[in-house]
Amino acid sequence: QVQLQESGPGLVKPSQTLSLTCTVSGGSITTNYYYWSWIRQPPGKGLEWMGAIAYSGSTYYSPSLKSRTSISRDTSKNQFTLQLSSVTPEDTAVYCCVGGISWPLPADFGSWGQGTQVTVTS
Repeated sequence: QVQLQESGPGLVKPSQTLSLTCTVSGGSITTNYYYWSWIRQPPGKGLEWMGAIAYSGSTYYSPSLKSRTSISRDTSKNQFTLQLSSVTPEDTAVYCCVGGISWPLPADFGSWGQGTQVTVTS
């Protein structure tokens, strides 16, 4: 059973870079045809897919966030990381890492982290 756990700061100041790490256990992030995504849910809004990193290391980003988003991985630690630059209070959300055989719909994700609240405030 694959388990995911997010880690990172819960508070980020405006204009800074938000950085979160997802640690995967019970499975490898290099498993063929598996994709690892970051999604978020701002207060009072729906889920938003941000981007994904594939088993091959290829990355895919939401067009609306592509200029500010970077997803990378550390295969030795079985982790993948989200970096979101130039954050504003509108980036306040619960951030969640997920895994699945595709993206970007919630139905594509078979494994979910518990999510972590990130608040952008000065």
